[in-house]
Amino acid sequence: MFKFDDKGLIPVIIQDADSGEVLMLGYADKEALRRTLDSGEVWFYSRSRQELWHKGATSGSILKVQSMAKDCDSDAILIRAKPAGPVCHTGNRSCFFQKFDNEDMG
Repeated sequence: MFKFDDKGLIPVIIQDADSGEVLMLGYADKEALRRTLDSGEVWFYSRSRQELWHKGATSGSILKVQSMAKDCDSDAILIRAKPAGPVCHTGNRSCFFQKFDNEDMG
């Protein structure tokens, strides 16, 4: 049984199935997970828009699921996927392209 947070969400890490590169982090509710399993394409729950979100529905950069795994505490999900294009909304392949330094700590 998954451990959803108090808003009914669980973090979902997206990893490129071929390269192993971490592409993004999103959140899913139960319905997003059901749609992901049913369609074979990744769905999320948008916290900012408060609605279901089919990744790539408007951009064409869908994520085809290759495998899904839960972590040892059942409070995070790893999806290995094949991206159809850039994953980040900025146009970058991955959302993790910015270096972290001391200034980020405020």
